[in-house]
This record gives sequence, structure tokens and C-alpha cells, in this order.
Amino acid sequence: MQAMTKTYGTPPSAEDVFAYVAALLAHPAYTAKFKSDLVRPGLRVPLTADKALFAKAAKLGREIVWLHTFGERFADPEADPPRPSGEPRLPDGERPTIPAGGAIPNDADGFPDTIDYDPAKRQLKIGAGRIDHVPPEVWAYEVSGKQVLRQWFSYRKKDRARPIIGDRRPPSPLGDIQPDHWLPEYTTELLNVINVLGLLVRLEPAQAALLEEICEGPLIAAAEVVI
Repeated sequence: MQAMTKTYGTPPSAEDVFAYVAALLAHPAYTAKFKSDLVRPGLRVPLTADKALFAKAAKLGREIVWLHTFGERFADPEADPPRPSGEPRLPDGERPTIPAGGAIPNDADGFPDTIDYDPAKRQLKIGAGRIDHVPPEVWAYEVSGKQVLRQWFSYRKKDRARPIIGDRRPPSPLGDIQPDHWLPEYTTELLNVINVLGLLVRLEPAQAALLEEICEGPLIAAAEVVI
């Protein structure tokens, strides 16, 4: 913070520093650009020496954090673009929808155990249920090598058994305590996740361009940064 204060002339807020890091690191272009540097665990954050670029990144990062927290942090209806409180939503006409007859069954017999994707129809399949207007980038979206929608579903499907690992002790009986059918709130949560992932995908080009702009400009040297 001392090096940033000296460079920018004013101390950046902790919130802006956090948002700056989110803008630069939370997208695939960062991983691709610094792949060789990330072999050893630990994040590498290029710190711009350009005060205007820092502000630009912090602004974008606030939108990223707003999405990652499903509207609970950095909500600001007066921002440009607005970040209203509540669940973020894609624009009208681009939001995920459940087609007629495509509701995910909520009875025990229809409890879904599979998730799949039809790229031609841009349709997500949850057991016998369907959700339309799901872009392929959303279906493929990963965090730390985990496909988000598959991972989300694995904790809500009918069979939630996990492979026995480590010392091969049997799973806890607590794992057997779960609903015997698909809950309506699962569908609401899933639509919320798809909306957020869709909005994050839309921001990735801006994040990639900003990362390049910062890396090509003046940077604060690592030796100047005091932890």
C-alpha cells in the first residue's frame, strides 16, 4: 500500500485494491498469460503505476465482485453500469428460461441424476427438465479446473455419493440426510448461477484488454512493495 500511495499520490482504499485484483486475475486470459509463472502456487499481480489505469481496473473489479457475490457486495444502482442489489440478471431476451413442459420434476421419481448440454439448441438438460438460452461459454465455465455447472449440480442431484479417498474411511452418515426430491429453490439457484456466469463471460474481453494495457504500461516494481 505504501508503494501505491507514493505512486498515485493518495492511498487507495482496501476495497479498490481488492477490486483491482479481481479485475486482473478473475478471468481465463490471466491464467493463459501467466501459465508458466503459476506452476509454483501463489498469485502474481502486476501493479500498474498509472493512477488512471488503477481506477479503471478498480471500477471493473467492483462489477466482478458484485457478480461473484450475487449482488451482495459493491451494489450501486447509480454506478455505470448500474449494480442493483439483489440477484444480477442478464438483459431481457438473453436470460435463461424454462420452456413449456421443461420444468425440472420435483417428485421423487423425477429426481434428476444427470446434467447435459445441447450446443445446437443452447439448452441445458437437468434430468427430464430443460433450460433454454444457455450459451456454450456458460456451460464450459470453469473455476480452478472445475466446471461450475457440473460441480453445482453434483451437490444437488439424486446420487451425491463421492469416491472414497485418503484412508478410505466410509462416508459420514450425515451425507445421507438430503431431500428425496428436487427442491424448487434449486431451480431458482440454478437460474441465478446461469445469469451470473453469462454476465461474467461478457466481461472477459474487457478484462483481457485491461490486463494487456496494464502489463504494457509502467508497473510498480516488486522490490518497492512492502508486505
